[in-house]
Amino acid sequence: MEHKYSFMRPLFRIALGWVTWIALAMCPTASAQSTRALGAEDFSAASLASSPLHSEPPELVERDQEPDYISEWVTLSWRPADPIYLYVVRPAKVRKPPVAIYLYDYPAETDIFGDDDWCRRATAGGYAAVGFVPALNGQRYHDRPMKEWFVSELQEALAKSAHDVQMVLNYLADRADVDMGNVGVFGAGAGGTIAVMAASVDSRIKAIDLLDPWGDWPVWMQKSAVIPDEERPAYVKPEFLKKVADFDPVKLLPGLKTRRIRLNQLNDDFPRTPEEAKKQMEAALPPTAEHRRLETSIAFYGEVASDGRVFDWLKLQIKTTDPKIREATKETPPSARSGSGK
Repeated sequence: MEHKYSFMRPLFRIALGWVTWIALAMCPTASAQSTRALGAEDFSAASLASSPLHSEPPELVERDQEPDYISEWVTLSWRPADPIYLYVVRPAKVRKPPVAIYLYDYPAETDIFGDDDWCRRATAGGYAAVGFVPALNGQRYHDRPMKEWFVSELQEALAKSAHDVQMVLNYLADRADVDMGNVGVFGAGAGGTIAVMAASVDSRIKAIDLLDPWGDWPVWMQKSAVIPDEERPAYVKPEFLKKVADFDPVKLLPGLKTRRIRLNQLNDDFPRTPEEAKKQMEAALPPTAEHRRLETSIAFYGEVASDGRVFDWLKLQIKTTDPKIREATKETPPSARSGSGK
């Protein structure tokens, strides 16, 4: 079933973008506040400890009630001119479900979080699903010269996004309608890197599920196809690598307190994440982590992700022990699932 009025969403996003741009243009004070906020936020650390961000009251943009789930699009703001479009999808019959945050690769958009099939699969079995796009992505990329993008501003993009995960967890705790004792994060590509960073500083995250995260920066910067060749020399300089050294999964993975970690790597992803970097991240995994190598993306979707199975591992790690919640809705057996396997 399609969301009611879903065809209006692209127009609505464009309108919100224009409203933000006009507001900034007409209000120099907002721009000045934005500059002060950037100065106050510490992009050298994944933790919020030295970045005292303050959240404005959330704004509910849209709410959909479906037979299986309830979906809300909420706008959150803790930086001027950088609203977070947060999607909170909860199972319809569970009062306080475990919750997973989904962070997808660069470049990313929010469309997947409004997809009916994704919402049903992500919440199946009694789980809440929360999604947003990282910094300098989607609707969050504006008022910048084109030469400034996710990789050129990698320290800022990763630090902001790790801070955002922590602020989103604070917001979810204030909502009090999800189980904050059972929180997981799924991250793909750059989203996987952000998941590792957030887990390294926030003990509320009990499990992380990673798909080809970016990392091993000296090798990644030298060989990743994400980077245009003409820009590569700027990113292999010691001063650039130093800024993101502390955000490297190769450095962070061995020290993670959570031991519920899975790393899936695809051999045909090597243009984005070089083989040497994959091996370094595999070697950095804690002994209790799970790891799988698959030859192709087709193999991944066939063996791991099809029929909604991509969600199953993380759900199992954050499964609640509350018998009332477990009884409220039953897991759907894999054999009974159908669909495209998003």
